[in-house]
Amino acid sequence: MFSHIDLKLISGNANRKLAEDIAAFLEIPLCQVEVKHFSDGEIFIKILENIRGRDCFVIQPTNPPAENIMELLLIIDALRRSSAGRITAVIPYYGYGRQDRKDQPRVGIGAKLTANLITMSGADRVMMLDLHSHQIQGFFDIPSDHLYTMPIFLDYFRSLGLRDVVVVTPDIGGAKMARGYAGRLDAPLAFIEKRRPRPNVAQSVNIVGEVTGRDVVMVDDIIDTGGTMSAACQTLMEKKPNSIHVGCTHAVLSGLAVEILKQAPLTELAVTDTIQVPPEKRFSKLKVLSVAELLGKAIRFIHEGQSVSALFVD
Repeated sequence: MFSHIDLKLISGNANRKLAEDIAAFLEIPLCQVEVKHFSDGEIFIKILENIRGRDCFVIQPTNPPAENIMELLLIIDALRRSSAGRITAVIPYYGYGRQDRKDQPRVGIGAKLTANLITMSGADRVMMLDLHSHQIQGFFDIPSDHLYTMPIFLDYFRSLGLRDVVVVTPDIGGAKMARGYAGRLDAPLAFIEKRRPRPNVAQSVNIVGEVTGRDVVMVDDIIDTGGTMSAACQTLMEKKPNSIHVGCTHAVLSGLAVEILKQAPLTELAVTDTIQVPPEKRFSKLKVLSVAELLGKAIRFIHEGQSVSALFVD
């Protein structure tokens, strides 16, 4: 058991269950925080414990609605004004991460703006999981830790006893991630050529690689509307694979995603709890894996001044 006298875990409302699981892993209680909303929706934050000089970790994904980001900023500001010793923003899912560059005229870069807000609110450090774009780390002028859920998914896929595995990426952009899985699973790699005629609409066109008769493991970082995965699974089925197991870190599941994925010809969809998946979005083919132990270990290592690099070994 490690020393946690000066350690404080603070949770917002975006994913309280994950924060409770991290606290249970570390065997410490969550800090008492009062979160209220005025009648107009304005958020009020009050820290109910003495945190002067303490090492504070704020656990809050920034998935929609935007109130989750505002809540994170207000908690950080309240901690700073209460003389916290160090404030680390633990952001399991970094919202606005897909707006990481100016790829059209007259558009904002939401990922950079969000980084600026978190930094200016008073955070001393950030911890994030499976960023949509690794360059986002460079948007912060404070230390950042970028952790990966690959070991969690690898353990799960290995437990399934799959044979003759092929790792598939649903688009070329995910090739680096898929290559990492393929190397660790000692499996070949295949690609699906994807075209996106407009936002949130994907068309799978062609498969590069052999998938016939194999157990497919398809990986991605975000599953939002489910359109990309559904189209990819439909394309794969034309080649008659033995099974299709999908792993996606962040289960945004917006719009009609659940209905689309229920109809998709996949064997199972594994996601993590970086975003809380409510009961109404769960279905028989959905498997939710926990990141609580991974984040708990990272928090412990950082609190004790140890390297987090050991968490990258599968």
